[in-house]
Amino acid sequence: MSKQTVDEILQQGIQGPKEIKPEERRRFLGTLRERIIIALNKNQVIEREIYPQVEKSMKENLAAHLFLNGNIKYEKLSKYVKLAKKYKIEHTIVTNKEFDTEIGLVLAMDHAIDKEEIFILKNEPKTSAPPPRIEKASFFSKLFKGFK
Repeated sequence: MSKQTVDEILQQGIQGPKEIKPEERRRFLGTLRERIIIALNKNQVIEREIYPQVEKSMKENLAAHLFLNGNIKYEKLSKYVKLAKKYKIEHTIVTNKEFDTEIGLVLAMDHAIDKEEIFILKNEPKTSAPPPRIEKASFFSKLFKGFK
């Protein structure tokens, strides 16, 4: 372990301890990218429905921690707070007035997991397959069919 200089100690006293990857931490609501299981952007969080992928990830990772963007109205966050309480997952609402991130929700571990894809691109439907679409033939399509 290297010894700190007097100048480094004074700087830490003035500015606080050095933070590893501060830009990354600001973007990901206080955690590091390598710890994230799943993330949603702000627009996804404010959607009416809960993303089933988030609930599934909570069920599978009970030791995880949920970070929510405090710049989003609480009524939009509350469905995820309730979900975290349901699975007894700790949560933190992070408000950073100096830095506005596009990230709305992060479910992360306290150690690196290095998951390749953390972002959900769209909300998966709750049913496995959409109902078949029945197209009705129009009057003209029936009429022209007779001429073929």
